[in-house]
Amino acid sequence: MRGDSTTSSSDASPQGDGFRNEKITKSQSLDREPTSEMVEVEDGEDLHRGLKARHITMIAIGGAIGTGLIIGTGSALARAGPGSILISYSIVGFLVYLVMCALGEMAAWLPMSSGFTGYASRFCDPALGFALGYTYWFKYIIVTPNQLTAAALVIQYWVDRDTVNPGVWIAVFLVVIIFINYFGIKFFGEFEFWLSSIKVVTIVGLILLSLILVLGGGPDHDRKGFRYWKHPGAFKEYLAKGDTGRFLGLWSTFVSATFAYLGTELVGVTVGEAQNPRRTIPRAIRLTFYRIVFFYVLSVFLLGMLVPYDSPELIFANKNSNSATASPFVVAITLSGIPHLPGILNACILIFVFSASNSDLYIASRTIYGLAKEGKAPAFLAKTDKRGVPYNALGCSALFGLLAFMNVVEDSKTVFLYFVNLVTIFGLLTWISILVSHIYFVRARHAQGVTDDQLAYTAPFGSKGSYAALSLCILIAIFKNFNVFAHGTYGKWDYKNFITGYLGIPLYLIMIFGYKFIYKNSGIRPEDADLFTGKDKIDRDEAEFLRKQEEKGTSAGSNFYNKFVSWLF
Repeated sequence: MRGDSTTSSSDASPQGDGFRNEKITKSQSLDREPTSEMVEVEDGEDLHRGLKARHITMIAIGGAIGTGLIIGTGSALARAGPGSILISYSIVGFLVYLVMCALGEMAAWLPMSSGFTGYASRFCDPALGFALGYTYWFKYIIVTPNQLTAAALVIQYWVDRDTVNPGVWIAVFLVVIIFINYFGIKFFGEFEFWLSSIKVVTIVGLILLSLILVLGGGPDHDRKGFRYWKHPGAFKEYLAKGDTGRFLGLWSTFVSATFAYLGTELVGVTVGEAQNPRRTIPRAIRLTFYRIVFFYVLSVFLLGMLVPYDSPELIFANKNSNSATASPFVVAITLSGIPHLPGILNACILIFVFSASNSDLYIASRTIYGLAKEGKAPAFLAKTDKRGVPYNALGCSALFGLLAFMNVVEDSKTVFLYFVNLVTIFGLLTWISILVSHIYFVRARHAQGVTDDQLAYTAPFGSKGSYAALSLCILIAIFKNFNVFAHGTYGKWDYKNFITGYLGIPLYLIMIFGYKFIYKNSGIRPEDADLFTGKDKIDRDEAEFLRKQEEKGTSAGSNFYNKFVSWLF
């Protein structure tokens, strides 16, 4: 038994001791529906469990703090005002918590290298797993160039696009993140740990600084309080006048709020390379609620008191993007009159964006790798080198990073918002699929007599919480781009935002029903759902890991981390 290699449903057969591998021929693969049991597993097709508990925790934090919060919040503030973003970020934050609870229950029961695509296939319907896998991959091959676009936006603080074409910076960033991902999971995990640590320290510092500035502790000694909530106002009218316009403004910010939280669910992909996932995954998810309140809700609340939505310094409120700042947090410090700090903070934000693009490419490569392991993508994408790096999957995913070169002919701000639209719909469809999978998982374990006390982690709101979150996700997905339909009364037909805002929905439905039509499959009944294949090996791996840890003891570095750092997370 290899303790450092991952095991998914593809590694085990329902017969014998769970280790029988089956080889299939090309003709068989055409005749039968691809399932996890059909895929041959051999040397050169395994990931390595190189992510430690602190890596998983930091990747979870890093995924939750990124471009959406640091830059995307600016567009929401400029469009709808501080009251709107506080409400929308709070509501979507609780929605994300429900999604994470649902995912945590499944991941703690059966950590699979195929992530939540495997849960959808095994507990609900292989067609849903197929659609979810590709939807998630689409999201990350789009969000990677989006992060590179954000980098070009941030760099405009120092060098405008007329001086140096943004394509230069994009090329440099893209090459570097490809190399970091190619060096192996241990290097990636350690590198991302420190980058994410910088992100956490920066956002904590930003929140404390924002509080000080609100209370008048800045160089201008101006106690702002709720001044900007009164003038120009807490709720900006959007597309219409009066209460209707203010409500439309509020609803329009749900896109930015959803985009800001996307990536929180990526813990579900890291389980295949996590040591002792039954402990690390629930630990990362239990604290999600507090992270959301602290990092998101509190930061946008303070930001709304420091930056008026009509500030000429804000890039999304200014038609001349070369003279404005991408991040509203940099604007807040600039308006408070603190010298030199805006430039330093902008450099930190550049690290934010770099870290996000690095982890996004990692998730994209692992997602398409997982699909290949299940027989739902070309087999060559499941190949790994001796370090466990799926190099073909990495190269295929990295190719889509070239989309960022749209910046060469389009304004960075415009390209950024198009990508936000695309990423948001794919992200919502991912959350919808996770919630549906959890609902079916709960049904299956009830039907098969698996009780709550047998689970390492149980979603606190159960399937009812998933139903509520599912309803809100569907509502946001359908109406998030309502402004494109405001022809005549409120504006003109915006076909570009219509395409980017809703393209994901028909693709998702086509993949589900196309898969069902080709393979003639039906959904999985609760009593037939496979809850146990591969679980025995996970149990043995966990016991072996804990035994080694007990023999080795706790290192001084781990003691320092657990005692002085982990409380932040």
